[in-house]
Amino acid sequence: MRRALFTTSATIAGVVLLLSLKPHQQEDSATPPPTAGGATSRGTSGGANPADGTYRGQSVDTRYGPVQVEITMSGGRLSAVRVLRSPSENGRDREIASFALPQLTEEALAAGDAHIDAVSGATYTSEGYITSLQSALDRARA
Repeated sequence: MRRALFTTSATIAGVVLLLSLKPHQQEDSATPPPTAGGATSRGTSGGANPADGTYRGQSVDTRYGPVQVEITMSGGRLSAVRVLRSPSENGRDREIASFALPQLTEEALAAGDAHIDAVSGATYTSEGYITSLQSALDRARA
C-alpha cells in the first residue's frame, strides 16, 4: 500500500513539474521563444510574407525514425501540409504516426504556423513534425 501511494505521489509530482515547464500561450513578447534549431516560431525574415509555393522542411531524426513535411503556401497562408517521412520501423511506430500526424496537420493548418502542441503519446514524432514544419515555413519566408 505504501509503495502504491509513493508511486502515485511521485507520478503526480512529475506531471506537475512537467506542466510548470510548459510555456503559456498567452505570453506574447516582442520576440517569440525559439524552437528547435534556433529559429523563431514566426520565421526568420522579420515577418516577411511567405511566398506562394511548395516548400520542403528538413528531415528530422527522432528516437523512432525520421519525420519530414512539405507545406503549400497559398495567398500568403499555410494551405496544406503533407508528411513525406514518418517513423515506420515497426507496427507501433506506424500506429502512433497514424493517429498523431493527422492531428498535428489539423492543428498546423488551423494555427497557420508551427506554434502547435505536441500530441500526447507521440512526443518524439510531434517534436520532429514541428521542427520540420518550422524549417519549411522559414524557407517560405526567406
